Amino acid sequence: MNEHIHQKTQEVIGRLSRIEGHIRGVKKMLEEQKECEDILIQISAVQAALKKAAQIILEDHMEHCITGAIKEGNGEEAITKLKKALSRKI
Repeated sequence: MNEHIHQKTQEVIGRLSRIEGHIRGVKKMLEEQKECEDILIQISAVQAALKKAAQIILEDHMEHCITGAIKEGNGEEAITKLKKALSRKI
């Protein structure tokens, strides 16, 4: 495969930075003994944000890495690796 370049790096880094701040907020909520329901809502928001970051990475991978591998004749290997990575999802 050609050099591996993530096309959406800055977008994902920005999202992860916001998630990181959100996690600190959830930790602070716990330390301050906030309501469990409020904490669970915030944890759900973090999970949704992580899912969106993963979706962006997956789309980028399919649009650039997988298509590039197919053009180079390595499509089956790239798809196998992707399937292996996806099988580790919860």
